[in-house]
Amino acid sequence: MLARRADLPAKPAAVNLEGDRVLLRPYGAADAPELHTISDGSAVTRLGRSIPAYDHEELIWRFLPGGPFDDAAGLDEYQQAVANRPDTRTYVVADRVTGELLGSASIMSNDPGALKIEIGSIWYSPAVQGSGVATEVTQLVADHVFGLGYQRFEWKCNSDNIRSRAFAERFGFRFEGIQDAHMIVKGRRRDTAWFRILAAEWPEVRR
Repeated sequence: MLARRADLPAKPAAVNLEGDRVLLRPYGAADAPELHTISDGSAVTRLGRSIPAYDHEELIWRFLPGGPFDDAAGLDEYQQAVANRPDTRTYVVADRVTGELLGSASIMSNDPGALKIEIGSIWYSPAVQGSGVATEVTQLVADHVFGLGYQRFEWKCNSDNIRSRAFAERFGFRFEGIQDAHMIVKGRRRDTAWFRILAAEWPEVRR
């Protein structure tokens, strides 16, 4: 197991991850216009689910370090800033059948030496929130990283982000505590809630 540390790259490899309904593929600038249309507050339909105009600050961007964005260029700048981190691989989440984009997620905070990695910088169009997409994406990423030999899979979020914390616990992440004054996001102090799944726990969690 420890020998795997030498084989894992500092930046997670660019691979496609395919599930029953979704496909994760590495983000590219050409994805920005469509991502903007599903996250700008205007009415949207995805996976046969439609919602009218909505508050995109409240439903998507409130707890993320960027957004809302006035245009696709601004969203691309944000996505690229995350994707260009040396320990991060940023993905778009697409409808496996139609190819329509549903949101974005990143494999990040990669630490091969410690065999730990995180899923983060996650957002989905409100049209698919609560549809099971988040569960399928998280399971695909967990299967992938544990298959590579990682021993710790992390989830972190603003401690005030009740929806994110509830999802983590519902999925099977174990809550480890709050790191107070962890960072400043959008000019506000962020206390961070930490969650994790260990490799030995994953088979039971997955069931």
